Amino acid sequence: MKFGRLTSVFYTIIRLGSRDVLGSSFYSTKPSTAWKFRGPGEDNLGQLYRRISPVGDHKVSIVPILDQWIEEGRSVNRFQLIGAIKELRYYKRYSHALEILTWMTDKRYFALCSPDIALRLDLMSKVHGIEEAEKYFNNVPQKLKVVEVYGGLLHCYAHATHVEKAEALMQKMRDLGFDRTLFTYNDMLNLYYRTGNFEKLDALVHEMEENGIVYDKITISLQLSAYAAVSNIEGMEKVIKKMESDRKIVLDWITYSAAATGYAKAGLADKALEMLKKSERLITSKRSRAYEGLITQYATLGKKDEVLRIWELYRKKEKVYNKGYTRIITSLLKFDDIESAEKIFEEWESQNLFYDIQIPNCLIGAYSRKGLLERAENLIDRAVSKGGKTNALTWCHLATGYLLKDQTAQAVETMKKAKVVLQPDRMPSKERLASCLENLKGEENFEKVEEFIKLLMDNGIISLDMKERLLNHIKAKNSGSAHEFWEPDGDVSDFILEEKH
Repeated sequence: MKFGRLTSVFYTIIRLGSRDVLGSSFYSTKPSTAWKFRGPGEDNLGQLYRRISPVGDHKVSIVPILDQWIEEGRSVNRFQLIGAIKELRYYKRYSHALEILTWMTDKRYFALCSPDIALRLDLMSKVHGIEEAEKYFNNVPQKLKVVEVYGGLLHCYAHATHVEKAEALMQKMRDLGFDRTLFTYNDMLNLYYRTGNFEKLDALVHEMEENGIVYDKITISLQLSAYAAVSNIEGMEKVIKKMESDRKIVLDWITYSAAATGYAKAGLADKALEMLKKSERLITSKRSRAYEGLITQYATLGKKDEVLRIWELYRKKEKVYNKGYTRIITSLLKFDDIESAEKIFEEWESQNLFYDIQIPNCLIGAYSRKGLLERAENLIDRAVSKGGKTNALTWCHLATGYLLKDQTAQAVETMKKAKVVLQPDRMPSKERLASCLENLKGEENFEKVEEFIKLLMDNGIISLDMKERLLNHIKAKNSGSAHEFWEPDGDVSDFILEEKH
């Protein structure tokens, strides 16, 4: 049985039962330039963020830090706080961003304007769920319910893939004359793309044309992604031709990355490489996500030299943070280059960044699938000694290694540890569970997996119902592997909107 599939199943086993948290954004998630101070010019703004930034645990409140800041006689203004919120949202620290926004109104008495309300809707839906966002929307004074606020709720629905609610709200916005904004259409296009409603996506594009709504690069990228999803190369090339001939459309690297994804999925590697070269030429400064995406794309195409070239360019252009190190280590491991991955891991540790367990997890997984269990165990101990907090994937990797070495009892004990450290808000959807299980049909080690699943039930790690569902899916579904080309944070369409807004 392939290691990646087995680990994925183990991780899914213990995660079933809670909601899936998606990953797109509404207003800008790009770090606010107000927070990018360097050297002598750095002022109180940067100092406050330096206090907030190290609090990586979303369960730990940052309100005491804000209160202490004021107690020290320091001041804040709305611009500074919104800048901090955008910075936190960029790193998906939604609960902390929401804390600042709430603190602004409850303790500093800043009146919220319509864009702030839309921002709060987005954060509330991510932290507390869509129902809380709806309650907040219903309590917003009517005079403040302008297009940004309606658009904020629409984004929440699109983000949570509530198609019927999004369509009903879109119709209400049409009735109010609020629908003629490009972002509204792009949000709906994104929703239809993510839910596979490609006919509705095409119909909405035609509606945009009829209403004179001018496309932007997001619209184009979503069209390309939709055609790529069904390997409609003819449709993709029509869109590419249109975007390259229309001077009103400002192209950027994201658009060509979407095209590269489509060509790669269709097996047209040369075309994909051509698109990646065009994408790279359009990268402006301070686009770490662009370099990270290129690293992943080139790795999937088997171009190790290009992976290393982009990595060196990335390091030269800007400071690399945790996500960048995760990308390069993961990509090198696709080439089975553990030695190079270890060197970059050591470089990461020397940077004294926040100790994100995802980075050692990459190597723990590689060691486990190679049967290097002692090295995997030592790295776990090393990570913990440096302040890293193990998560479910850490132990799932190790459990897989034990199972592949026929150390079933050790694998079961390790899965118990995985269950203990599991974060409830990181659960996948049932659809993702089915997708993981489909990969197991026809594997040579089915009997071993069957025995292992039974042991998980006997030890109270999964229920009888879960055991039956797992085994039924394994037996019934066809084997297959998803085409993983570029997934910056999940779905490429989420990233498209995130980068723009």
